[in-house]
Amino acid sequence: MEKNFQRVGDRENGAARDDAKEAFAMTTERLTMAQALVRYLAAQRVEIDGEEVPLFAGVFAIFGHGNVAALGEALYAARDRLPTYRAHNEQAMALTAVAYAKAMNRRRLMACTTSIGPGATNMVTAAAVAHVNRLPVLLLPGDVFAARRPDPVLQQVESFADATVSVNDCFRPVSRYWDRITRPEQILTSLPAAIEVLTDPAACGPVTLALPQDVQAMAFDYPQKFFAPRLRRLRRPGADEGELAAAVQALRRAKRPLIVAGGGVHYSLATEALATFAERCGLPVAETQAGKGALAWDHPNQAGAIGVTGASAANTLAAEADLVLAIGTRLADFTTASHSLFADPEAVLVQLNVQAFDAIKHGALPLVADARRGLEALGANVGDWRAPSAWTARARDLAKDWNMAVERATRATNAPLPSDAQVLGAANRAAGRRDVVVCAAGGLPGELHKLWRTPEAGGYHLEYGYSCMGYEIAGGLGVKMADPTREVFVLVGDGSYLMMNSEIATSVLMGRKLIVVVLDNRGFGCINRLQKSVGGESFNNLFSSVRADGEVPAIDFAAHAASLGALSEKVAGLADLEAALERAKDAEKTTVIVIETDPVATTAEGGAWWDVAVPEVSERPQVRSAREAYVAAIRKQRTGG
Repeated sequence: MEKNFQRVGDRENGAARDDAKEAFAMTTERLTMAQALVRYLAAQRVEIDGEEVPLFAGVFAIFGHGNVAALGEALYAARDRLPTYRAHNEQAMALTAVAYAKAMNRRRLMACTTSIGPGATNMVTAAAVAHVNRLPVLLLPGDVFAARRPDPVLQQVESFADATVSVNDCFRPVSRYWDRITRPEQILTSLPAAIEVLTDPAACGPVTLALPQDVQAMAFDYPQKFFAPRLRRLRRPGADEGELAAAVQALRRAKRPLIVAGGGVHYSLATEALATFAERCGLPVAETQAGKGALAWDHPNQAGAIGVTGASAANTLAAEADLVLAIGTRLADFTTASHSLFADPEAVLVQLNVQAFDAIKHGALPLVADARRGLEALGANVGDWRAPSAWTARARDLAKDWNMAVERATRATNAPLPSDAQVLGAANRAAGRRDVVVCAAGGLPGELHKLWRTPEAGGYHLEYGYSCMGYEIAGGLGVKMADPTREVFVLVGDGSYLMMNSEIATSVLMGRKLIVVVLDNRGFGCINRLQKSVGGESFNNLFSSVRADGEVPAIDFAAHAASLGALSEKVAGLADLEAALERAKDAEKTTVIVIETDPVATTAEGGAWWDVAVPEVSERPQVRSAREAYVAAIRKQRTGG
């Protein structure tokens, strides 16, 4: 009898719970659209190393009339759950958010909000950086009034032909998902769709939700269940059996196989799986810019950087390979030397990529899967197959020779104007095992890709998919925010520094220390070298070529950095640089070190051809000669598979 009473009680309690759930599902709360959006973002969670943490680490905001009243008020109310950070430039703050997502291997991210007008369009470049590099960032630009009562409002760009257009339409081609919220209830469907794109490994990229300022302030009765915490875990799609079988068969036939590791190896947290697979099968591993650090620089299977900015070892192996297993890479032109690097006409390309769009490039055998799961599946299915021992030995001999070349290029000298390679060598020696180097554009990424020695994953952070000048300091701040325990070394040329330096002040304001080394070659040295290599005269790049009298402006970068609140000094040579780097490591706030460098010198070893079109017609013999060399080079390109 007691058991029967217990069952009745269980049914009653269960019914009560069901009633409570139904009541919760039907319960609504009247909020502004901005308040609801902020509450939804704060409720998103992610699991990292078994710990549940907020998906959004915070919101960067520069307020204006288009977002300060409604979204600003909502962010203020939620500041304990969703921190708001202040920046000095909209492009820079979005680049900081992009770098943060990259440093977090796309597991956590940030949102950025601006007013309508220049604040919004300043973020378009950052959106393009995120789009090209497959990195998540949520962009929340204010927009003009949906009701159009006060049109045209301050900063509104009017289209004579389309009244629905605003500057935020500029984000469409550089967003993975784009929406304009014209009614407060629209976020009930738009926000889940946005989060899905931001967290999906294949679709991942920037999301733009344009927020008309009047709609931000409108209220709606939102269901409570919309704000229930949602836990997200890394999605790992497995390989199709047919694609896996074809890839395994190709591998087992290969005599000279090479792995090319891209950024997807990092985002999949697959570095250990890569090392295990490479060691077991005796495969050399070359790395793209985004993939660098997938193996430690001194790992026995490490062949070095590949492509235009690659190591001699990796590029030699690529030219000889009869099979290339590309993992998590877009195989852009710098990686493939504009389709000329894989020289064997019978070579087979296997593309292991979570995104089918990338997996089918260049006539590849596609293996659409998460990088880690794909590597594990390959390892489980190749049996006891190994690459021929002679090939593995050749790869290691080439890597040994290359490491000697790195030593020669980066060793300290007494040269009055050191090369970029010698400066980065000093920084590399100063960096600890867990420290991070950050860079983006110009000649430095090429030297870093070849020469920087990365002892563990996460120590090399280059934005080279979009080669965005101005990313460096803002990106360094994002990396520091991702892990404040690591020293962050930002290497930046004077050209990029002059384009965007404002986040030095932001790093000081936030108490996020950076070590910034400014390499002053008095102009755009990288493009000047490219200009000369295709037969051009030195023109409009170096300061000395701009004025007829050759006078160069005396820019005091150290004084400028000090004016932004940083510690700073200018050094005269490599010995002084190494001492300054040690002082910077001991300092408690951002330090900027300036050193003049040679604008011409570059590392001769390594590298590969890059397709830069040379004029067919010119009066100058240097250009005609460069054109002849160009025509000969494009005959080596393999296009169309």
